[in-house]
Amino acid sequence: MHQPKDLENIALQWLEAFNARNLDALLNLYADDAEHFSPKLKVHKPETNGLVKGKAALRDWWEGAYLRLPTLNYKATNLTANSNRVFMEYIRTVEGEEDMAVAELFEVKDGKIVFSRVYHG
Repeated sequence: MHQPKDLENIALQWLEAFNARNLDALLNLYADDAEHFSPKLKVHKPETNGLVKGKAALRDWWEGAYLRLPTLNYKATNLTANSNRVFMEYIRTVEGEEDMAVAELFEVKDGKIVFSRVYHG
């Protein structure tokens, strides 16, 4: 069981690494066999049906996102944590696009993200 503050720190480290485009730091927060679900995966990589597994697939997904959206940035608006999950709400900004409210759930085991799921309209 994790302390809520530790889980919140993982989410904040994730946000910092993502916005810095530091893929090594970002991937270091994940377990080797982590899974990630996103509605955007369904759109840009339909063969995944929205779900990728493992660090190599995560790296490929985020590298593609950075290439498609060079001004992509997230700003946290709320964090809620319990025993092994943290729910982060954030604003997605991309130059030339309307801001989008997004939420992401991280499930954490032994200090690493084992599953993440993105929610947005």
